[in-house]
Amino acid sequence: MIWNLNFLLRKSNSRFVLFCCLLSPLSARAKESVPEWVKAAATQVLPAYPPDTKAVVLLDDTTYTVNLDGTAIEHSRTVIKILRPQGRDQGLVFVPFDKDRKILSMHVWSIGPSGQEYALNDKEMVELGYPGQGNLYEDERIRAARPPGRDPGGVVAYEYEQRMLPYIAEKTWFFQDSSPRLHQSFTLELPAGFSYTTVWTHHSKIQESDPEDRRRWRWEINNTPAIDLEQVLHRPSALSLAGRMTVRFGPSSAVPKDGWQGIGEWYEGLSHDRLTAIPEMVTKARELTAGKTDFYDKTEAIAEFVQKDVRYFAIEMGIGGYQPHFAADIYRNRYGDCKDKATLLSSMLSTVGVHAALLMVDSRRGVIDPDSPSIVGNHMVTAIEIPQGYDSPKLRSVFTAKTGRRYLVFDPTWEKTPFGQVEHELQGGYGVLMEGPDSQVIQIPLLPPTFNTIYRVGHLQLAANGSLKGRVTEDRFGDVSDRRRALYTHGSAQEQNENLDHVLEQDFSTFKVSDVKVENAEALNKKLTLSYNIDVDSYARAMGPLLAVRPRVLGEDAPEVDQKDRKVPIDLRQTIQVNDEYDIELPDGFAVDETPNAVALDVGFASYTSSTSVKGKTLHYSRTYTVRQIVLTPQKYGDLRKLSSLIATDEQSRAVLKKQ
Repeated sequence: MIWNLNFLLRKSNSRFVLFCCLLSPLSARAKESVPEWVKAAATQVLPAYPPDTKAVVLLDDTTYTVNLDGTAIEHSRTVIKILRPQGRDQGLVFVPFDKDRKILSMHVWSIGPSGQEYALNDKEMVELGYPGQGNLYEDERIRAARPPGRDPGGVVAYEYEQRMLPYIAEKTWFFQDSSPRLHQSFTLELPAGFSYTTVWTHHSKIQESDPEDRRRWRWEINNTPAIDLEQVLHRPSALSLAGRMTVRFGPSSAVPKDGWQGIGEWYEGLSHDRLTAIPEMVTKARELTAGKTDFYDKTEAIAEFVQKDVRYFAIEMGIGGYQPHFAADIYRNRYGDCKDKATLLSSMLSTVGVHAALLMVDSRRGVIDPDSPSIVGNHMVTAIEIPQGYDSPKLRSVFTAKTGRRYLVFDPTWEKTPFGQVEHELQGGYGVLMEGPDSQVIQIPLLPPTFNTIYRVGHLQLAANGSLKGRVTEDRFGDVSDRRRALYTHGSAQEQNENLDHVLEQDFSTFKVSDVKVENAEALNKKLTLSYNIDVDSYARAMGPLLAVRPRVLGEDAPEVDQKDRKVPIDLRQTIQVNDEYDIELPDGFAVDETPNAVALDVGFASYTSSTSVKGKTLHYSRTYTVRQIVLTPQKYGDLRKLSSLIATDEQSRAVLKKQ
């Protein structure tokens, strides 16, 4: 899916670093005077910003001129002032383009802290492919520049004009990001007979200027605060908080429909003819479902084929960022991007009498706002219609549409999510069900913790010298197993050993591992089981005739917290249930003198219980940690701190053994 590259590239650290490395330093000198609008912006008096503010956008001005044929010209001016050394990268300039978005002109200037002026010519700008796309080919490129003078006190400015060929009569103005913005504006120019509507997201509506000729409308915003989440724990996506305005336009007699229905009908026009199945697909679907009569069994067989046997690889050129390829081509080539895989799955299901629709989503929870219809989104999955009256406990990510029809959400791109569930990044977020006139926005179910579990069991023996040995078994199911499944299906033996060592060294200083066994790594609908023998030196701490033993052998579950004031929502990522059961056989001649107190805390969104008991010569420890909700208000941060403190204390508590 095409996304707003200007915003996305600054938020994608690995790609942004690579982008910076590809640019060579420039030593341009002033060859033409810096425009007056740049100088005027540079001389503005700044408000008082927090001392760690890296840079400020002094001016961000966009004019979007629409032509009668639906094409448009975008004219943009931006001025940025660097405030701290860490803000130098904010002065890098990049403008994305492709065959349908041609850059007509581009100019870059800068003013160093000493007042030295610079201007770059065309030869001092470079064109780059979009970096970091190992599994993606697209014709989108970047014209980029690295102007000099990007030191604290320096100013960078750029201006460009670009021809736009929109695939839908819609333009989104993103006016908030990680830097504060002093002054910004958006101007819409429409031909005679055109009209428009606007949708505001994460910001109150701003009244546009009232033009005399009714063809030019302007919105202005001053002193927009930054959304800087760099040091925020459990942070939501910045785009889920950032303000934006989406404008839809067209001839007054045919303005694109407002709302999600209009988006769905538009997308049906792009995708409908791509769903046609060819005979080879029909044959394959029948082969996969041979002997299967149950709805779940049939759909699972086809879904897992698309999930596992169709490789993710994207080829996006022009409208290909939105429009899927033909299902026949995807099937024959055995590769495609998210919307391609969703299209192929829908097409193959149709050959066995199962209806499915495309579902546009965003992997950053909260970016799609149910009250703000737009095509903003970065991913496509499948909504599989469930037959009326059919039910199965295996169908977990299910929603009911306004039509009364029930659908199962499944992502054929996510290779380690079992059929019937959906990955945690999408849970609780919203998506657009593409069903033509029945299109609507839906909320993706938040799955119960029991579908995302870790269960650790240990049977161990403690020696009088404090060493510990025994066998540990860990079962994982759901999203918490996906990385481990990938490791034990595609990772090398060295990678597997290093990963297990890294896990264990969180709790033990010296240890030995042997007889490692893994079961069900490929079986997504079964628990992944990892078991091993472990031998730990100096596990118990000797204190004269006493031994201090930590009953909680493995697993650190306390959520990370800090003491900062919380102003943004809390995102705990995923619901989960963790269970630990450890039996430690005591050494001869020792008895339990003291055990930690049992603990129990339920804060609504999560709970924690633990207990330590003695059964004969065995010390038994049991605990359960459950997260039920993942998006919390800032006011819940105090409860999260309380929960974290209790868990951390319990994890380090000791039982005391006394020599008889």
